[in-house]
Amino acid sequence: MEQNLNYKYERLKEIISDLGHVMIAYSGGVDSTLLLKVAKDVLGDFVVAVTSSSETYPSRELEDSENYAKQIGVKHILIHTSELEIAGFADNPPDRCYFCKNELFTKLKEIADELSIKYILDGANYDDKNDHRPGMRAAREFGIVSPLKEAGFTKEDIRELSKQLDLPTWDKPSFACLSSRFPYGTKITQEKLKTIDEAEDFIRNLGFRELRVRHHETIARIEIPKSEFEYFLNHSDTISKRLKELGFLYITLDLEGFRTGSMNMTLRDEELCKDIE
Repeated sequence: MEQNLNYKYERLKEIISDLGHVMIAYSGGVDSTLLLKVAKDVLGDFVVAVTSSSETYPSRELEDSENYAKQIGVKHILIHTSELEIAGFADNPPDRCYFCKNELFTKLKEIADELSIKYILDGANYDDKNDHRPGMRAAREFGIVSPLKEAGFTKEDIRELSKQLDLPTWDKPSFACLSSRFPYGTKITQEKLKTIDEAEDFIRNLGFRELRVRHHETIARIEIPKSEFEYFLNHSDTISKRLKELGFLYITLDLEGFRTGSMNMTLRDEELCKDIE
């Protein structure tokens, strides 16, 4: 395991070194933070990080991305995207993420052209090939480079190397844009996004690190690790009260526990596969 990880690490540095001057789509998450760190180590000042803020981006993540980019001395550009203004996005189709990534990469390409940067990088990893990721289609169309995936890094590899490099994100819970909290076909609104953001922040401040609050109109379906069920029940009255204040009528705990992509269970196999071939 250690030898294999070292090989992937060296391969990652080679891939980045060959690019020379790069722009990184930087979310502040586990994957893009490792990519930014290695790119900075390899290319020095020839790295620009770009983070997009929007109504679908958890507010707490923006501060994390700003702080780390500043800490390691990377030029950091903040832009704003408004996914709800994209035709079709708010209807929440199964390929919703394609619309989002298409707008993001369009804006990144404009900035890269202005700065004479040829390569735009993202934090996609090898495990993403096995998930429903419509955004990967947009990445292919824009010629986005995914060094972590190319070097064979799995999510486990990324966390292990991040730990070895003493990155603050090595054990950071995975996050996804707030739009992923809604069943496909459910209309997404700014008010609903704000409700989810506030609900998750409230529960997180009670000591939960991994969680999702899924929005089923009047029902809030909460996903947390099964190991934390007892702790959750000790705070159930407090959580129920706050989420009802936010507009939910019924507060439920998902007995299957926390898992990413649970909304994808409603998709047919062909929909899951068409964007990862």
